[in-house]
Parts: sequence; C-alpha cells; structure tokens
Amino acid sequence: MAIRLGDIAPDFTADTTQGPLTFHSWKGSSWAVLFSHPKDFTPVCTTELGRAAQLKPEFEKRNCKIIGLSVDPVDSHRKWEGDIADVTGHAVNFPMIGDPDRAVALLYDMIHPNAAENVTVRSVFVIGPDNKVKLTITYPASTGRNFDEILRVIDSLQLTANYSVATPADWKRGEDVIIVPAVSDEDAKKKFPKGFVAKKPYLRVTPQPDR
Repeated sequence: MAIRLGDIAPDFTADTTQGPLTFHSWKGSSWAVLFSHPKDFTPVCTTELGRAAQLKPEFEKRNCKIIGLSVDPVDSHRKWEGDIADVTGHAVNFPMIGDPDRAVALLYDMIHPNAAENVTVRSVFVIGPDNKVKLTITYPASTGRNFDEILRVIDSLQLTANYSVATPADWKRGEDVIIVPAVSDEDAKKKFPKGFVAKKPYLRVTPQPDR
C-alpha cells in the first residue's frame, strides 16, 4: 500500500551494515531520510552512496539521520562499500539495510512492478521527529538523486514546522519566505517584526524569521 504524506512511517526490524536495528528506536526523536537502491555494485548507486556519505555532516547539522536499503544482503553491502570509497573518495558512514526477502521494500512500496519486478526504485522518504512522513520522492533506476535538493527540502520542512510560513520556488536557506494565507495582516505584523511586502493580497513576503 502506498505511503502518503502525514502517514506514520512503518516500523521494522532489520539487519544492517552497522548491526540489527529497529527503525523507530534507531531514529529516536531525530529526523530521518530512508532511501532505497535498486542493486549493489551498480554505477549510479555507487555515486549516490558516496555523495550521501560526503554530506552526512550536513544532515547531522539538521538533526537528521540517513539510512540506505537495497534488496541485497548485508555481506554484499559490506563488500560494495570498498568500491564506493575507492570511486568517490568517501567511505559509507551510515547504515545500509539488507533486505533480501524484500520485507522492508514491500512495506514501503519501493518495488514498482511496471518499472522493475525484482528491485527497488529510487525511493526517498523524509520522516519527522513525530515519525510521520513529510516528503516522498520516487526516481527511476536510471536517474541519480540530487542530495542537495533533499537537504534543501529538509531546511524548508524544519522552518515551516516552526513558523507560519511557506517557501517559494527554488528557495534556499536564508532567502525570503511567504507568510501563509491563514495569518491576517494584523497578526503578521506581530509575528514577523521584520515586516513584509504584499506582492498580492495572498502573497506576502518576509525575511526568513529565524535568522
């Protein structure tokens, strides 16, 4: 069954390259990114895992853990990690789930039979501290992910969770944001002391409120 925004991310227990874990307990009160790979020892996945490892400090700054998955077993993942470090210059520094029976992949609807029957698509789930799914992205097997975009979305999710704002197209941290329509002009003056510009009655722009 498809997982939708706002759903509780399914819990599971699985073996990983860093030992067995239960997902909700491992995640704790952090944010988390769970992402799947079609197969070990494949070229696009090799570049992705190296990039994710390189960016792990950026995820940590955002109180966000990262965890990968493919339908290969853990011993295969561990052998592959040598290639990833050799090719990308970054050793894998986060757990990778071994899912040879596809239990987690099926739980998260990561296998799309019309795309590929036996391997996962490139799924991404961003999960909040409340264990609810905040973002889902699905890439085809042929297209590597943009991890800078995933970080950008986490910045937006964390900001908008704490303030009555939304982020415009292509927004990056530090740029102006949009006051949500539910906030009246009178309340906006109190909530956003830096002021705002009303480009339209429904489109009011203000500096990022936590900077």
